[in-house]
Amino acid sequence: MRRIIAGIAVSLVALTAQAALVLSGGTVIDGYGNPPIANGVVVIDGDRILAVGGRDVVVPEGAEVISTEGMTVLPGLWDMQAQLMRLGHGDGTRWNETYGPLAERVVMPIAARQLLHSGVTSARDVASPLDAAINVRARIREHLLPGPTLYVSGPVLRKLVPAGTEAWQWSVNGAADATAKVQRLAGAGVDYLLLAEVDLWTPDELSAAMAEARLRGLPVHAYAERPADVERGVTLQFDGFLGTNMGVGPFPDNVVLALHQRLMSGTARPLVWTPAISWLLNFESLRDNAEPLDDPRTIEAMPRLVAADVLGSLRNLDGVNGIEMPAARAQSLCAKLRQLQDAKLTLLIGSDAGAPGHLHSRATWQEIDFWVRQCGIPALRAIQAATHDAATAQGVGHESGTLSPGKIADVIAVRGDVLRNPALLQSVDIVIKRGRRIR
Repeated sequence: MRRIIAGIAVSLVALTAQAALVLSGGTVIDGYGNPPIANGVVVIDGDRILAVGGRDVVVPEGAEVISTEGMTVLPGLWDMQAQLMRLGHGDGTRWNETYGPLAERVVMPIAARQLLHSGVTSARDVASPLDAAINVRARIREHLLPGPTLYVSGPVLRKLVPAGTEAWQWSVNGAADATAKVQRLAGAGVDYLLLAEVDLWTPDELSAAMAEARLRGLPVHAYAERPADVERGVTLQFDGFLGTNMGVGPFPDNVVLALHQRLMSGTARPLVWTPAISWLLNFESLRDNAEPLDDPRTIEAMPRLVAADVLGSLRNLDGVNGIEMPAARAQSLCAKLRQLQDAKLTLLIGSDAGAPGHLHSRATWQEIDFWVRQCGIPALRAIQAATHDAATAQGVGHESGTLSPGKIADVIAVRGDVLRNPALLQSVDIVIKRGRRIR
């Protein structure tokens, strides 16, 4: 009997060793902000990371070893502000009419695939139709669709909803209605609550929505569109804000004061912010040079007709509607980023992928690159915002977002030194999601 048990144990060890996957030789960035590991080794067993370290890490016998010599190895990226129901089209009205009804069957699967192939293994979707968001999230989890692990808001709650957008934007009319809509979202299983036009809500509506969200355990995030949005959100202890679309110039003094008062109170909930500066900076850069849109990787995974429609809508960027004073607003984005840093907020990488000209195949790496190249944020800090900090903010930092033993094996590798040149992330060589190699 002992010999039988010993034989079973040996067989199980052998099976484990055969299942192991090893990335060996590259510079490893763990996501915590620690110094990189030269000649690093990452051992993956099943869907988990077994070991991370230098040449002293023991490689299991029979493991598949992938050389990452000359590469940077890092956790799979997170994008905390991605519009999966938009693909960068320049005509919002036409897009809503033509592709809105195709969100679940066509649009969101394309966006999800593009994100994953660009190294984004986890993403927070914003403002999609409720059933589409829930179903696409489930199909990805069940390995029926390729895509990042999704966290969804479903429709955004707001006061004024343009005609034709009611599927992914729900209007709130009174406290009872606010409560009912939060209940419906929570009952469907969304991961967080997303609000807009907070300055237009009545105090009773906001209080009702917040009370129901807290009762249901839903984090509350809001678009930062006007100073009053931030002031009211800080007072009500929102969990986070999205965007920096608050006019021309730095944040006004009352916004900065509200953020610093929150910091000094000592009792406030942690506050995260996804600045999403890249969509506007990308839009302005495409005015000077639209050649990146001709790169075949830009439209990877898009059906030919959809790709032609998206690219055709971007031929004349001056004709793109819904973007006011882009050049003037772009000039202040780095100043706003520094103001948020000074307020000691947790800043997260979120690209607003799907905005005009901002395709999911390019958006996330551009957000990181603009933080570093244009705004002077250290590359290691930007990567931490796209990995450890994002996972922690989403409440899953205990199992995702870093390269450490026991964590989910979401790993990417890029040829070259990403810390010197973050733009190398535009061409990810290896993508592993939950231990499965995608590319």
